[in-house]
Amino acid sequence: MDRIVRLDARQEAELQRQANKFVAIHNGDVMKALKEMIVLNGELLERLEKNGRKSK
Repeated sequence: MDRIVRLDARQEAELQRQANKFVAIHNGDVMKALKEMIVLNGELLERLEKNGRKSK
């Protein structure tokens, strides 16, 4: 991990709400939701890194 993100109580509550929605989309299967989130984050990171190289 490159950095630590600190959330206030409002942000933490919103993050929990979104996480609950994401798990619900996967019929309550937390592991399936986690795996998909890891894949999605990896794809986003690749795109951001690619775009960062183009702009330099």
